[in-house]
Parts: sequence; C-alpha cells; structure tokens
Amino acid sequence: QVQLVESGGGLVQAGGSLRLSCAASGSTWRIGDIGWYRQAPGKQREVVTIIRRGGSIDYADSVKGRFTISRDNAKNTVYLQMNSLKPEDTAVYYCYARNLYGSDYWGQGTQVTVSS
Repeated sequence: QVQLVESGGGLVQAGGSLRLSCAASGSTWRIGDIGWYRQAPGKQREVVTIIRRGGSIDYADSVKGRFTISRDNAKNTVYLQMNSLKPEDTAVYYCYARNLYGSDYWGQGTQVTVSS
C-alpha cells in the first residue's frame, strides 16, 4: 500500500505561483509512475504531469512551460511548482502513483483557486 498526502493548495491571483507537495509513505519502493492530476468543477479528471518509472516526464500541453514537477527521493516527496497561473488552472489537484504491479493510488486532493 502507498499513502499520498498533498499540501500547498490555496487561493492565488492570476499570474501568481503556488507549490504543491505530495508526501508518499508505505511501500514507496514499489512506486513506478508518480505525478499530478486535476479535476475542475463539471469536468473529468485530467493528467497534469507524470514522472515515469524510467525518469522521463510528461506534461499536459496546457501547463507546459508554466508547471514543473520534481522529486526528492530522500523525502519521498513530489513537488509541483506552478507559475503564471491562470483562472482555468482552478481545480482540485490530486497526487497519483502507480506501483510496479499496476495498482493506482490517489491522495485526498488539494484545492487550487486562481482568481482573475
């Protein structure tokens, strides 16, 4: 089992920045992919960015150049630095991990609200 706990959400004006954190615990050595999804009101959950098991990183087109994912293996923590935020980035952001056996894990979510 893997437990994921997000922090760092909040309210920010358009153009501002936030950094989200995701602390992983449990069987962290079994984690393959790890990253972030988001879900806006009335919309489906969508991928924001993923660090793949091999180390490659994928970003959604909508956040490329503005968001950066990073990982601190010593702290079992993944970060999402979000710059140049837009109102359309408003969503609940979920930390996500998939272990080596294909099981998916989710955090409880953290709200990010960007005011115009």
